[in-house]
Amino acid sequence: MSANHSTIGIEEILKQFGIEAVNNGASTGANWIPTSGSMIESFSPVDGKLIASVKSATTNDYETVVKKAQEAFIPWRTMPAPKRGEIVRQLAERIRFYKEPLGQLVSYEMGKSLQEGLGEVQEMIDICDFAVGLSRQLYGLTMHSERPGHRMYEQYHPLGIVGIISAFNFPVAVWNWNTALAWVCGDVCIWKPSEKTPLTAIACQQITKEVFAANDVPEGVSGLIIGDGEIGKLMANDKRVPLISATGSTRMGISVGEAVGRRLGRSLLELGGNNAIIIAPSADLKMVIPGAVFGAVGTAGQRCTSTRRIIIHEEIYDKVKEALAKAYQQIKIGNPLDQNNHVGPLIDKDAVRMYEEALVKAVQEGGKIIVEGGVLTGAGYESGCYVQPAIVEAENHFQIVQHETFAPILYIMKYAGGVENAIALQNGVPQGLSSAIMTNNLKEAEAFLAASGSDCGIANVNIGTSGAEIGGAFGGEKETGGGRESGSDAWKVYMRRQTNTINYSDSLPLAQGIKFEL
Repeated sequence: MSANHSTIGIEEILKQFGIEAVNNGASTGANWIPTSGSMIESFSPVDGKLIASVKSATTNDYETVVKKAQEAFIPWRTMPAPKRGEIVRQLAERIRFYKEPLGQLVSYEMGKSLQEGLGEVQEMIDICDFAVGLSRQLYGLTMHSERPGHRMYEQYHPLGIVGIISAFNFPVAVWNWNTALAWVCGDVCIWKPSEKTPLTAIACQQITKEVFAANDVPEGVSGLIIGDGEIGKLMANDKRVPLISATGSTRMGISVGEAVGRRLGRSLLELGGNNAIIIAPSADLKMVIPGAVFGAVGTAGQRCTSTRRIIIHEEIYDKVKEALAKAYQQIKIGNPLDQNNHVGPLIDKDAVRMYEEALVKAVQEGGKIIVEGGVLTGAGYESGCYVQPAIVEAENHFQIVQHETFAPILYIMKYAGGVENAIALQNGVPQGLSSAIMTNNLKEAEAFLAASGSDCGIANVNIGTSGAEIGGAFGGEKETGGGRESGSDAWKVYMRRQTNTINYSDSLPLAQGIKFEL
């Protein structure tokens, strides 16, 4: 264990981003709106100190931001996509410039390790680079018409306003996953960040404002609304916002999906995960242990792709259990800005309470504690948000195992027989985000990736469940929501598809050979 603290110069970081003791919580991109809502105080889970406060946006502020976005969409959508891509390229350059302070702010406000905070900012840079190339590849299709003298093709057009509702655990990257693609597609964006991490959102808005001002981007292309769930409800029910991209709990996603569905809008949902790693008899333990441990304790178990379950073949169960328990004794917990530490705090005391309740429920259902958990106290842990990562022997059918707990609790269980039995256990939860198998058996690997294998949106072989590269589409099935963000052809969700038919002949033949003569 380690509770060493290091000086981070948070005051200087806040100054770089123009963050004051009290800030306004709404912006049209070019201007901050004087807001008068209730005060949101951002306390760091690292040391419990108040970083700064934000006055939340009101309904009137929301209206101002939406109207500016509507106005901005008209000229923005007509700008050639490669030119929009050039602006996103410049944004990547500014994010590179601010990588260190922004990564530190992410770490301090959210509580993830500095390496992960810097890694999250790198994801922003990477998705911008991806979007720059995409700006020249928004391809449609050309089809042969059944009518002579006709040509058919498909093309994609921007939707309009994209509403982004993001969670605290990735306070900057998820916003940029959406905006980088939406902007090159010709959309404008309004962001409602988590009220638990409002300052990182202000920092991102300031960086964007700097780049957009230099390129005369219309005011309203990048809107920001900081507030509670009521702001999210306004956005979800607003017919002027054709697409809502929401990241968070399944409960939140159901609420957003229902509201958007009632008005026949589109929703892109990235919700809960209950991710498992299958450990087959042929697995290389030198790869298994670090992959499983990082997956379970990285970001203090607060990733949607965090490893929640380990499904181990009975032949190697005791060996893997012993190795995991031994590895957990080496985990260093403390200030996440001290790079000697592996694990920082949970986001707040509500998260700590849920962690404690989950451990109690696991034991009540018959689980056996393998590595003790608990809240850490004493010097360096004054915020009350630091907890000990725990391992529990459990059964897949336990109610607590069936639900996602956003904390470093790892459930381990055994399977017998063939890999199909392990796959059935892995799939036997309501969520379907990320999954992995550790095996050197080609047949097992292919079975895991087959149609009858993993039912998750992400399926990995010989790497863990945690994290993903921006080049592939990110998202999951079942209660994870079915959305896809980031790479591949995820850009299509931000656009509307149009089929065009051009008649260049001197007659008007009808489809399907229909005759109509006057």
